[in-house]
Amino acid sequence: MNSALEIKKIARKTLEIEASSIAGLINHINDDFVKTIEIILKSKGRLVISGIGKSANICQKIVATLNSTGTPAIFMHAADAIHGDLGNVLKDDIVICLSKSGDTPEIKSLVPLIKNFGNPLIAITGNPKSFLGKHATYVLNTYVEKEACPNNLAPTSSTTAQLVMGDALAVCLLECRGFDSTDFAKFHPGGALGKQLTLKVSDIYINNEKPEISANSSIKDVIIEISSKRLGITAITEKNQLIGAVTDGDLRRMLENSTNIDNLSAKDIMSTTPKTINENEMATTALKQMQDSNITQLIVIHEKTYLGVIHLHDLLKEGIV
Repeated sequence: MNSALEIKKIARKTLEIEASSIAGLINHINDDFVKTIEIILKSKGRLVISGIGKSANICQKIVATLNSTGTPAIFMHAADAIHGDLGNVLKDDIVICLSKSGDTPEIKSLVPLIKNFGNPLIAITGNPKSFLGKHATYVLNTYVEKEACPNNLAPTSSTTAQLVMGDALAVCLLECRGFDSTDFAKFHPGGALGKQLTLKVSDIYINNEKPEISANSSIKDVIIEISSKRLGITAITEKNQLIGAVTDGDLRRMLENSTNIDNLSAKDIMSTTPKTINENEMATTALKQMQDSNITQLIVIHEKTYLGVIHLHDLLKEGIV
């Protein structure tokens, strides 16, 4: 069995080879790449991404990236295409074929059929002089000097190059379209990422209790309100307008500094400038405010009207943190 030192050496060598392969792609960003972007931007159809073997796996990731960034795309396995799946290709679609060699039997069978349909054909290949390269409308060269596999056989560097070229296409397309975070949120409504982009303070605070007392409330009432609502804070209001707040930290400081608390009321220990946030702010903004101020809750307001409280635990529960 290889030693720990040898294992690290192999892993580092693999990363170095693949990093070098990716860096080499920079020299292959040419006019064909630009024309590919232009033809896709003008297209009224979808991108049909096709390949076989490991390239087919890369196709599916590229399709996912394109769809999530505003470019409609579908995957079509090259082997299945010549057995009926060519029906997926519509008149206005653009076909992108991935193949390291560009000369596999399936690709050689597929390419003439695509050309007969009249669809533009984009080749992503490590061999521009291959059958695929010669018959493509445009060629995106993903040549790599060698695979990371010590036998130079297992697709490693070559599939990484295909993947990165697909990312380059997707990013260029989204920037050319002015695809921003608002658009991104439409396609990612679920999970933590979607919540970071869409969840507002108003979606969260309404699930909490609403701690609230008057300025003349006794310290006992303050303690009961904070304890019963379990948010570590209570708002001090007057005609539903926020005039201050008392936190459990304020109570501790009061006990440290006062020997007689019987005659104290909420107004004597409240903060008149509590940290607040508007109901329409993003949940991520609330998190940043809490982090910047080193606190765990914010008073939610609409102008000066008191609405409720949002707590750090709420953000943790939603996966925002």
